Amino acid sequence: MIETSSKKENKAYWISQLVGWGVYTCIIFLASYSEKPNELDWILYTELFFVYTFLVLGTHSMKVFFIRMKWLKLKLLELIPRVFFTSIVLSCIVSSLFLIISKTIDPKEKDAFLSLNFLLDIISFTILMLFWNSIFFTIYFFQKSKKQELDNVKLESSKNEIELKNLRSQLNPHFLFNSLNSIRALIEIEPEKAKVAVTTLSQLLRSSLIFGRQDLISLTEELELVSNYLDLESIRFEERLQVKYDIDDQLNTFKIPPFAIQTLVENAIKHGISNRVEGGEIIISAKQHQEQVSIRITNSGGLDNTISSAEGIGIVNTQRRLYLQFGINADFRLFEENNLTIAELKFRV
Repeated sequence: MIETSSKKENKAYWISQLVGWGVYTCIIFLASYSEKPNELDWILYTELFFVYTFLVLGTHSMKVFFIRMKWLKLKLLELIPRVFFTSIVLSCIVSSLFLIISKTIDPKEKDAFLSLNFLLDIISFTILMLFWNSIFFTIYFFQKSKKQELDNVKLESSKNEIELKNLRSQLNPHFLFNSLNSIRALIEIEPEKAKVAVTTLSQLLRSSLIFGRQDLISLTEELELVSNYLDLESIRFEERLQVKYDIDDQLNTFKIPPFAIQTLVENAIKHGISNRVEGGEIIISAKQHQEQVSIRITNSGGLDNTISSAEGIGIVNTQRRLYLQFGINADFRLFEENNLTIAELKFRV
């Protein structure tokens, strides 16, 4: 049976209690033995047993008292005087009990609660209690800090997961809207092609539903989705749309967010090809150079102002998803080169 975290902490606490005070008691015994080796008798052993018992039970009772009084939730400046006063009170109690036990087992023991030895016992036990408290609260606040840090990480992870799901849900309506516009343009002009387009769209929607539930898919799967989408758009643009692929075979299993390339291809057609009477060409390439994978979507025409402002749903979505899933290990940039618009995804591997 797997122990819970609280059970493990409780077990570690009791082991520390028993072993720690056991070591302290052994030190007292060794000190007594080195000073008077010939005076070791049952009285000394009995007194050491009660010292050990009082310290274990006393400090544990103090811990329980702190918890029940909810002092562990106090600020440090409020906690210190309370702990100091409690340590003194407990030291007086332990010293009194120890004196009573000593008098009981050894009637010759000096009966003086106001003696110097009794006062020294209180001071000694107070120092011990304060030392125990310093260790206890150091460990407690350290564990509390680690737990808070872990909770923050879990909360951030949960927030990121929710945001990723929301971002993925934005892609399908956006993609569907653009595809339906393409089909709408065909219905009256070429109804047969419109039928083919509807079939292609149904296949795309089926794929999008499957891939949309996944955080990452292979490059091959993404390119299959892109190819189907471009087949649909080719019905509308005909010879005005030319497509080329330049993909390294070794990257076929490389994992990327679903719709990452498809979204950028959509933008290339919407803001590039569709605005040109003569149409243009889209080149999709994927290359690996040492520890970096570069995926480029290049389209004819200069950089459109709408895209360069990075305010489109697809662009913002892509940037945010890359950050959430890869952090600093992925980059996205959009730039113009030789009158061509290039959208580039970079991954560090």
